[in-house]
Amino acid sequence: MCYSPALNQFDNILNHVFSQKKDLYNTMGLNQVSLWVLERDDVFVKITHWGVCYGDVVWTRNGLGDSIYPLVPGHEIAGVVKEIGSNVKKFKIGDHVGVGTFINSCRDCDYCNDFLEIHCSKGPVFTFNSLDLDGSITKGGYSSYIIVHERYCYRIRDGYLLAMAAPLLCAGSTVYTPMICYKMNQPGKSLGVIGLGGLGHLVVKFGKAFGLNVTVFSTSESKKGEALDVLGADGFLISSDQEQMKSLMKSLDYIIDTASGDHPFDPYMSLLRIGGVWVMVGYPSEVRMHPGSVNIGARTIAGSMTRGTKQTQEMLDFCAENKIYPEIEIIEIQYLNEAPERLINKDVKFRFVFDIENSLKRGSYKRTAKIRSVM
Repeated sequence: MCYSPALNQFDNILNHVFSQKKDLYNTMGLNQVSLWVLERDDVFVKITHWGVCYGDVVWTRNGLGDSIYPLVPGHEIAGVVKEIGSNVKKFKIGDHVGVGTFINSCRDCDYCNDFLEIHCSKGPVFTFNSLDLDGSITKGGYSSYIIVHERYCYRIRDGYLLAMAAPLLCAGSTVYTPMICYKMNQPGKSLGVIGLGGLGHLVVKFGKAFGLNVTVFSTSESKKGEALDVLGADGFLISSDQEQMKSLMKSLDYIIDTASGDHPFDPYMSLLRIGGVWVMVGYPSEVRMHPGSVNIGARTIAGSMTRGTKQTQEMLDFCAENKIYPEIEIIEIQYLNEAPERLINKDVKFRFVFDIENSLKRGSYKRTAKIRSVM
């Protein structure tokens, strides 16, 4: 393994590595992999928690055909600074920090100069399964430590639980970004949310914090109580019920579509006001809609993903200031190979978070209770 002299005090760096074995892409093992030397602008983070994103499932199972094994997934990372490089100004030892979906970029193009590093002209370096500028393949947060340039590290405010912060580094940024970009922070406006999972439930929370009237669309009546009673949505509709859908015709200013399963789009477009905005953050296999759904009504369709470093930090601060907390279920690393199956089967409310720190201390499987957003 590779250490800087200042880090010899740390023992094993444990990484939770997916390997390709007999055409299965979900074999998880515990391994040691090389760790960068701490450079002068780097932060050495002891990981305490990581959130589980569906992207972890996609790449560990080679869903896009570009997975590089052995693969260490994870880009919803929260932890504590254990060491800093000589040139680091933003952080000190002991700070609570997070690492998100990308850990490098060219830092020279127009997008990087505008702190939109995710759109870097030379391509961002993603936190895992990505070719870094030095030719190495990045390893993600399913690990006990990570080293990252301070630019791509985010401060988590004191008092905000690290377990709660982890899902914000991807899910939170993914939905906060279009809400700010398309001015969905105007009190009194109306917002529709398609899908009530890891992304959708955060859209509801942000929408209520912005003072919006929020309506959740779902295919399941079982989600109604969660939408209205737990998350505080103002309305709930079954999307297959034509009468319910007609009742909201031309009434919504915005719609955020978080659903990745294939679904019709025209029925939702008809619910937008003249000049309304529909944003897709999910990944269905295709998007089909009649041109009239857009042209008649002068509606806007857009896509979005996570943003840059400046807005990610803004999002984390906004959550701390407004007491916005994801709904999470904390699990330990012994549950690592079962969590993806439950995620695929939509058997999680609403985000898995692994407690790596206590898992390693106890060394045995123990599941903890679901954590609601009361702190």
